[in-house]
Amino acid sequence: MNAEQEVIAAALERADALAGGDPDRLRRLLHPDFHWTSHLGEQFDREDYVRSNTAGATTWKKQSLTDAEVVVVGQQVAVLRCVAADDVVSGESVRSTFRMPMTQTWVNEGDRWLCLAGHAGPRLKG
Repeated sequence: MNAEQEVIAAALERADALAGGDPDRLRRLLHPDFHWTSHLGEQFDREDYVRSNTAGATTWKKQSLTDAEVVVVGQQVAVLRCVAADDVVSGESVRSTFRMPMTQTWVNEGDRWLCLAGHAGPRLKG
């Protein structure tokens, strides 16, 4: 597998960890200095992100990634741009799917890629 494929595989594993509600698995895929900006402009560090996505009001069912493009710089840093489709259940037990552009920055830590930062949004219409 080349670096681009490894980053996409790591991003899909992160999506699976979200859908599985697995905080330990999710945490292992995120760099200790991880930060995320949501489609609503909310900002999270690693622990807030893990807690919000595995023990919050939203339950993930699936996240799929389409139109993925990866740019790797020096085999140590990669930027993934894609469209994410999030299948979630809100606190009111309402299931919905929404799509949005997403950008993630990944860093290579020896034998694995870790997500350092990400941003999603805004939601796409239709």
